[in-house]
Amino acid sequence: MRIGVFGPRSLAALAVVLAIGLGGWLAFERYGDLIPGLVQDLRDPIGPPREMVWAAGPDTPEARGGSPNIVLIVADDLGWNDITLHGGVAGGSVPTPNIDRLAREGVQLTNAYAASATCAPSRAALMTGRYPTRFGFEFTPMPPAMPVIIGRAQRRQPQDPPFLFHDPGQSVPDFAEMGLPASEIALPSLLAQGGYHSVLLGKWHLGGSNGSDPVSHGFDESLELAGLLYAPAGDPRVVEARQDFDPIDAVYWAAGRAAVREGTGPRFEPDIYLTDYFTREAVRVIESNRNRPFFLYLAHWAPHSPLQAAREDYEALVHIEDHSLRVYAAMIRALDRSVGEVLDALEASGLTDDTIVIFTSDNGGAHYIGLPDINAPYRGWKATFFDGGIRVPAFVRWPGVIAPGGEMGGLARHVDLVPTLASIAGVRIPQDRVIDGRDLMPFLTGEAEGSPHDTAFWRSGHYRAVIHQGWKLQIADRPDQVWLFDLETDPGEQTNLAAAEPERVAALRALLDDHNAQQAEPLWPSVVEMPVNVDTPLGRPRNEDDEYVYWPN
Repeated sequence: MRIGVFGPRSLAALAVVLAIGLGGWLAFERYGDLIPGLVQDLRDPIGPPREMVWAAGPDTPEARGGSPNIVLIVADDLGWNDITLHGGVAGGSVPTPNIDRLAREGVQLTNAYAASATCAPSRAALMTGRYPTRFGFEFTPMPPAMPVIIGRAQRRQPQDPPFLFHDPGQSVPDFAEMGLPASEIALPSLLAQGGYHSVLLGKWHLGGSNGSDPVSHGFDESLELAGLLYAPAGDPRVVEARQDFDPIDAVYWAAGRAAVREGTGPRFEPDIYLTDYFTREAVRVIESNRNRPFFLYLAHWAPHSPLQAAREDYEALVHIEDHSLRVYAAMIRALDRSVGEVLDALEASGLTDDTIVIFTSDNGGAHYIGLPDINAPYRGWKATFFDGGIRVPAFVRWPGVIAPGGEMGGLARHVDLVPTLASIAGVRIPQDRVIDGRDLMPFLTGEAEGSPHDTAFWRSGHYRAVIHQGWKLQIADRPDQVWLFDLETDPGEQTNLAAAEPERVAALRALLDDHNAQQAEPLWPSVVEMPVNVDTPLGRPRNEDDEYVYWPN
């Protein structure tokens, strides 16, 4: 008997095909997130651990001419309240004595701001002394797998505000091509004019091709973060906290690897927990370069998610009951230990008085790790222009030149780093382009009073902000919102004065518009916008009246 045009064998075959198709679809739903990481492994395989051999400086000290060594330590997504000087993670129960020591032995910049609320644009400003939007580095480079995995994770959590994905047909460069243009003059290239040997350890995130890699931008040596994990997933030497409510976390665990890269060479696996690994190599770099002027850029991945801590740090914090908070606190503990070991290495090499040490973060703590209060007392998070997203710890120590225990309260910004360090090194900043930063040394030493700046700007697509003479305006299209705050009386940005101060809003909008007209078009488009609740971390219940903003990557 025939059924329609199908016989029993045809139906059996169709059933097999359907079963295979259904099974494939279910397998893809469960394991599809792993595919981009596997493809990357084939394209750029990860080799076994190997020992780094750092270029040795001279056997006897070179004449410095008054120029100190420079050590720049940049944390990633460090919350204002993560260090005990500002309160401390887990109610101040996780001491950060080494980071605090920098403040005691140097100057605190109590009014310091990142150049952006996300990592890569901030780092572009750190390296150039220019607003990243001035040369089109407006959006954070994103691997092609990231929006795919985010979209899949988002579909599993339809109760959350949706990510907004832009036109999939728009032209987006490869991830490695989204970088610091070769036409930009980066800090290590400037310092080379002063005879500095420059080394990068850690996160670059400013491209890897077309002249955007660290070596092309002046680093003599580099050991670059080339994965997203601190150790292989499931490694018994670490403890993990996976945030199932976070689509971004899904990317890290699906596509992430523990990997580094020397120069532009192939990837290989670090042999110990990543923060300790970069610290160990930083000590070795200091030892290798003790007899010549050097610039060490120690750009830690910590405490950026995914939440992965060394087991010994986790086990030292038995008093913290919340597992995620304990893992995060353990990551802070490792970061602080790193600062201490770097300072100890300088002392052991007799370089303390001949080295300026700067510590800061690329932006504020992230809402998507699900932990409250990491930016207290400031409002907002990474990926917002509220102070929780852009106000950053900043300490500068230079014994014998900068008096210990001081504070600099004037408005300072990431873009100030290049002109400050160029001045210290005795080299001229470029004269053929706008440099937005200012030399802070007169303010750090007390020679100059007042504020280095009256005004600072931020832009990420439709979302813009300006601080001018203590007033702060933020404007956004999604949602259509205007916020105005008097930071002198309301540093926590609790009282929106936009409706009460229309003339001030208009004046600050005019400043924003004038600045906007001077900026370049983005070098690549935004591909996704992330909803960020201003007051509630991800994974916690939202209140209906919670304010939010959409952040273009």
